[in-house]
Amino acid sequence: MDSAACLLMAFISAGTLLQVWCSESITALYGETIVIQCNNGAPAPEDLMFIKWKYEKEDGTPGDLLLKQAHSSQATVQATDSYAQRVNIDDKFSLHITQASLKDEKTFTCMVVSESNLREFPVSVTVHKKPSSVQVMEKSKALQKDKPVMLGTCVAADANPAALITWKKNGKPLVADGKAVVITPSMKVDPATGLSTTSSTLHYAATKEDVNAVFACVSTYELTNQETDLGRFPIHYPSENISLQIMPKESIVEGDNVTLKCHADGNPPPSSFFFYIKGQKMLVKNSDNFTLTAVNRESTGEYKCSLADNEKMEASKRIVVTYLDLSLSHTGKVVKTLGDTLSVKTEKNASGDTKVSWTKDGAAVKEPEFSKLTYADAGVYVCEVSLSGLTRRQSFELVVEGKPVITSLSKHRVDDAKHKVLTCEAEGVPEPSFQWSVNSTNEARSYINGKATHKITVIPKENLTVTCSVSNKLGEDVRTINVSSVFEEEKKEKGAQQDSEDQAKVIVGVVVGILLAAALVGLIYWLYIKNSRQGSWKTGEKEVGTSEESKKLEENNHSV
Repeated sequence: MDSAACLLMAFISAGTLLQVWCSESITALYGETIVIQCNNGAPAPEDLMFIKWKYEKEDGTPGDLLLKQAHSSQATVQATDSYAQRVNIDDKFSLHITQASLKDEKTFTCMVVSESNLREFPVSVTVHKKPSSVQVMEKSKALQKDKPVMLGTCVAADANPAALITWKKNGKPLVADGKAVVITPSMKVDPATGLSTTSSTLHYAATKEDVNAVFACVSTYELTNQETDLGRFPIHYPSENISLQIMPKESIVEGDNVTLKCHADGNPPPSSFFFYIKGQKMLVKNSDNFTLTAVNRESTGEYKCSLADNEKMEASKRIVVTYLDLSLSHTGKVVKTLGDTLSVKTEKNASGDTKVSWTKDGAAVKEPEFSKLTYADAGVYVCEVSLSGLTRRQSFELVVEGKPVITSLSKHRVDDAKHKVLTCEAEGVPEPSFQWSVNSTNEARSYINGKATHKITVIPKENLTVTCSVSNKLGEDVRTINVSSVFEEEKKEKGAQQDSEDQAKVIVGVVVGILLAAALVGLIYWLYIKNSRQGSWKTGEKEVGTSEESKKLEENNHSV
């Protein structure tokens, strides 16, 4: 409560001095109880007679509220209007007015009457009320690019004094420019309550950069701000670019499903498009794609799409369908005769350059071309042609037939076994059958790549001439082999062994005889020489002998 600004004095009858203090002012809250102190709460004079509260009516005349005698515990309510139920006084002579309203914005006076003086203390009351609510009305769902759209109306209701409303974008104040930013304020006063409702409407022309902008309205009341966040708004704008996508993006081959996807950069994205398929115009609603099923080589060409609401905005793309045809001059099972010729022709029809490879029984080979077929040429041939992820295969099975020919007929005996193994080998297709001219056991056969082998076991008790016959549908072949008796071979082996032992004995006897003869001749020679020398030593004469005798002696030695 402010201090009195001045003091007015006047004399009234009976010499009483009237003192009127300049008006003080207080601020009360709407709906609350107004408490007005008398003389700023100073103690009453000792010679107090009574205190009276009064107010100034709208027409300027005074109106009584209540009166309280100095020594009375109860006050007398003098008001006859709405104040009669709302006013009261406490023991410090302060006036209480319940349920404050704007009608209470007036001057209330406390009159203090004593035996020696009469003083009046006027108090001016102002009633304030903050807004009961701050709301955004008529909020827009989206903004338009380069076109002013009402973003919303911010309302601060039932305030006194009226609230001030401003707008922000991304935390910074928006300033009206009359073009992109248009702010329209307004205020209404409730005639019943006198409270003010402030409104502010914002029209805003957005740009693409506003897509994440946050808008808010700010209500300012007695230096206190209440901010209401409107959040982010989608920015709507027409499409400026359009494109046509082809899926899959990689090579398209015959039989594939191909999806055309039309994309435009507008917001919200367009939901309907025209697709132009081989001269036909097709409208697709609530979708941006169109699927071509099982395309073929005739599907190659230019495709186009456009906006349903703006056909001038269009996009196109060319689709190339990869295709590949393959055929061989021979397929399935091809039967040829040994020594025949064979040439394989390959025919291709493709949308580009191809890569050709051949395999035989899974192994890589050159393109088959035979001037003289052999059994080894037989097998399964596969031709594979590829082009940009597309592969075609054709195959044939080559069978080389020929009448059987025996290539080998042999016999074999293992160590001292009582049997012999006969082996007959032949070449021929189809597989030849074997026929032997002798009974046998333990037959074993094999057939690999046109080579047939047949083994039998026999126990020949006498010398035999064995025949091996091979045959198939194309002919036959025969070969013979001589097989000795196992028992005769054993006798011969034993006789040969005895003869070998006798011959060894003779050789040993001859060698021993020669050695003994040589020793005997040597002994005779030694005795002769010894006797000759002993005779000369006895007579003391020189050895006498003719040259003829010496020669004869030497000849005898040599002859021995």
